[in-house]
Amino acid sequence: MHSMKDFRRFDIPDLVEDEDFIRWVYEKKNSDNDFWESWLIQNPGKHMAIAEARQILESVKIGQHEVIGETEKNYEIERVLNTISFTSIENKSKSKLISFSKKWAYIAASFLFAATSIAFYFIAKKDKQSEKFSYSAITTTKRLIENINTSEKPISLKLPDESIVELAANSRIAYANNFDSTDTRDVYLSGKAFFKVTKNPLRPFRVFANEIVTKVLGTSFMIRSFEKDTIIQVTVRTGKVSVYSQSTANTKETSSTYLGGIIVTPNQEIIYKRLSQQFEKNLLDNPEVITADAVIEKEMLYEEAPLEQVFTQLSKIYEINIVYDNELLKKCTVTADLRNESFYKKLELICKAIGAQYEIIDGQVIIQTNGCVTDLN
Repeated sequence: MHSMKDFRRFDIPDLVEDEDFIRWVYEKKNSDNDFWESWLIQNPGKHMAIAEARQILESVKIGQHEVIGETEKNYEIERVLNTISFTSIENKSKSKLISFSKKWAYIAASFLFAATSIAFYFIAKKDKQSEKFSYSAITTTKRLIENINTSEKPISLKLPDESIVELAANSRIAYANNFDSTDTRDVYLSGKAFFKVTKNPLRPFRVFANEIVTKVLGTSFMIRSFEKDTIIQVTVRTGKVSVYSQSTANTKETSSTYLGGIIVTPNQEIIYKRLSQQFEKNLLDNPEVITADAVIEKEMLYEEAPLEQVFTQLSKIYEINIVYDNELLKKCTVTADLRNESFYKKLELICKAIGAQYEIIDGQVIIQTNGCVTDLN
């Protein structure tokens, strides 16, 4: 369903293969039109990506699984050219201009098909990877206990180690009886689930979700990895997890207690783009207070408070790393009421107070400034 997917994380190749997006382009159902019109209003920065993905689908008819030969390719290029309006001019001198424009339009159309070919390459590559590490391919060769949620609501499950799983609708999970007394606690997931893992530093908990593995010692996190999705999401609520690709994992990453790969901490999420086989780390859209010392959040009323103190407290309660030049900003002070504000609103007010800006890079906050406002005057 639309509401379950975060299309903001989708690139053009992801959109081109997504079944919901393909249905909208080809079937043009009113419900789909309403969804995408509303979504584009909320995400105006994605207009170009949506338009280009639609043009690719409409040009190559990927939704109908057609194979495009050279003749069809040339026909489609010519068809794209014919959609470009050239004003009919009888004047001979202007006809040269038309010829020149059409030449470049042809190049542009050819470029479109080159991009489409690249998209097909990634799709084919993804399909091979998906088959190798899919839930069915891995679980059919093992003796496992399987739980399938065929209802429309999440169900709660207790694993052999007392870990709790909230299994979403249309999802399934499998694991060995008592985890076969191995050095790791291995779980296989197809769909979406929230895990609250019982701590056991000597026996890591691993979730195999299509192409990626998420490994923890004890924490709570969510994984979304449906077979037909083009991205896999891992979101951490507490503790930290290690995420790595099954196809590129080295021996050290797969060893029992080593947390290698990409480390994801509270209020962060990792996106694995299955087509390009790349990871992307982000902060959540609405970070939550993590530490038990939430009293700090209620005391965030500052009067000429040192900036270092403000950033330290903010970082502590959300467990989000904030990077700034302490030497450059050591004289900065903040006067602001940050109580009952969201994380990003707090950041906005702090930056406004000191004349700075912030950027989210690799799941952390980077403060950008040339110095305090008072220093610049």
